[in-house]
Amino acid sequence: MIARGSYGNGAKELMRTTCAISRLPLLCALGALLQAAAHGATPPRPLQADDYYRLQTVSDVELSPDGLWVAYTLSTPNRTTDRDDGDIWLASYDGAQHIQLTNSAANDHSPHFGGDGRTLAFLHDPLDGKSDPQIWLIDLPGGEARPLSHFEGTISSFAFAPDGKQLAFSATESARPAPDPDRPAPIVVDRLQFRADGYGFLGKERAHLYLLDLASGKAGALTTGVYNELQPVWSPDGRQLAFLTKRGADPDETNNWDVYVMPAQAGAAAQQVTRNPGTEGDPDGEWSNRTPQFSPDSRQLTYEAGGRPEDAWYALVQLGLANIVGNLESTPAAALDRNCLDEKFSRDGRYIYFRLEDAHSMVLARLRVSDGQVERLSPAGHVVTEFDVGAEGHTVLAYGTGNQPPEIYALEKGGLRALTHHNAEWLSQVDVGSFATLEFKSPDGLPISALLLTPSGRQPAGGWPTVVRLHGGPNEQHQYEFFFDWQLLRAAGYAVLAPDPRGSTGRGYAFQKLLFGKWGEVDVPDVLAAVDYAVAQHIADPQRLGIGGWSYGSELTNYVIVSDHRFRAATSGAGEGNMLAGYGTDEYVREWEIELGLPWQNTALWIERSSPFLHADRITTPTLFLGCEADSNVPLLGAEQMYEALRRLHVPTQLIVYPGEYHGLDRPSFLLDRITRYIAWYDRFLKPPGAAHD
Repeated sequence: MIARGSYGNGAKELMRTTCAISRLPLLCALGALLQAAAHGATPPRPLQADDYYRLQTVSDVELSPDGLWVAYTLSTPNRTTDRDDGDIWLASYDGAQHIQLTNSAANDHSPHFGGDGRTLAFLHDPLDGKSDPQIWLIDLPGGEARPLSHFEGTISSFAFAPDGKQLAFSATESARPAPDPDRPAPIVVDRLQFRADGYGFLGKERAHLYLLDLASGKAGALTTGVYNELQPVWSPDGRQLAFLTKRGADPDETNNWDVYVMPAQAGAAAQQVTRNPGTEGDPDGEWSNRTPQFSPDSRQLTYEAGGRPEDAWYALVQLGLANIVGNLESTPAAALDRNCLDEKFSRDGRYIYFRLEDAHSMVLARLRVSDGQVERLSPAGHVVTEFDVGAEGHTVLAYGTGNQPPEIYALEKGGLRALTHHNAEWLSQVDVGSFATLEFKSPDGLPISALLLTPSGRQPAGGWPTVVRLHGGPNEQHQYEFFFDWQLLRAAGYAVLAPDPRGSTGRGYAFQKLLFGKWGEVDVPDVLAAVDYAVAQHIADPQRLGIGGWSYGSELTNYVIVSDHRFRAATSGAGEGNMLAGYGTDEYVREWEIELGLPWQNTALWIERSSPFLHADRITTPTLFLGCEADSNVPLLGAEQMYEALRRLHVPTQLIVYPGEYHGLDRPSFLLDRITRYIAWYDRFLKPPGAAHD
């Protein structure tokens, strides 16, 4: 939603632990400088905004059928096109070979090996805004890529048949005629869910499954109707497809996604596998991969099992297991009080591998099917963004830390072995920091934790100028992962304090559910407790405090500044302060009713949750508001209203609008513009000219 991404036992122990940890970045930096001086090398320089164009991101990791090669997407911000430029790469499992397969002026992504491992298909997106992404094919180990599909619509995902002769894909045909810019037609709205971020207004178009024959190049529809069918995957025996769909009299009324299976034949009947009224593998959720996966014998499926529908986005995502032979039956495979993501069977069927979210970390774990025993395979303090398991027991994962973007590693008995080093060179030239962890208690005694990133150099006696960053969600967590924005704030001399207040994930269902219906009421004290603790430990300068966030992080920022005046500057992006204005203008047609009730029935609660706007006269913090013109997640209206209120009240403010952008910024130039504006805004109020600074 509003992506709208062991506690200490007492204050004295926390103080000792925190002080010891907070010195680690300084000691590491001093060690690096001494080593560089001893070897006559140039010490690392401060990070600069332009370094963003050197940042490379690995994703879409997949092992070849024989386990000897890893295919992946490597994305780099392109200054010329102002888009992320993705290319397909191969790395050998032994780490000896690295082959770039594509180098086009497009975004190539989502590689999948053919059944025999001799070909590789991927999605080719021209990035011109006029052409639809298509499936392309390339022979291995390298050759000229060629288009396979010529579909008039948007292809979202695809999968090879085990014999490599066919592809199943999910795609949406537009139900509207091509727009005429000179004579635009009216948009007719007759759906309950009539907007979606990234699409705008929704019509009668639906995503269906299609079958593409590689020899002839012909594609035919497997499904039709008023439902969306997404994320197809083949059974290993090639007899059927599993996919996600949401059905019912009006699918817009619920978020009840389920797993179905069907033979790969046009018009074949689909069988429902999961029957939980909650969400099973919600493809609209925040997590990266919702695709169900077959067991090697094609008799079972593993999938992401949602919780109760009345919990909305506060429900945990669990590891599900379904029998698809005989009596269809589905149950959670393990009762873990944490989110479990991206489930995949091992090749021998003995284990189900998955990503396990826990206390600022995302680790790789596996469940032994025979007895349900769970084993953690990668260490805490890091984030596994993707993984794959293959032949010969080979396991690969994309794995990153607070001071290193994810790279691909092989997981072996001796630990992790790096297969890629795409960011190593430029990272060796710049000064980046590592996270420390703070643990403290909220006023009601609830344990809370936060991540801390501090500037290089000696800690000032009065503390650093500090920016509090609040995450979106609201059900997300701050993780030990590389945030370019935070590192740039650090280079500008700011400490970054990132608390996980109640409602955050990684701490179990009960902690998440504490925020239900109480936005700004129960999480604001947790945020302020983080600031109090950082000030008490002389980490943060109480006279130079800033705060900010995006999406729900923006909304929580608004709740904080309407109730507390200690912050000298705030940035509030893609949020709102008037919940009443969000109803019917954003895409959350079901979630608001679950959490807050209908506005005309629960009016008092809606007004209470709208306090930042309705009590804007209590705000004294200079605030920079930002929003995206085409945002259907948290529409621009929210930022406009808050800006207008503060402008009318003569509180220093400004509104930045990013044209053509949806909820998450895509253009590299806009992403850089946002962080440089953050820093300029904080500098203006936290480092005024002529003020004495440490």
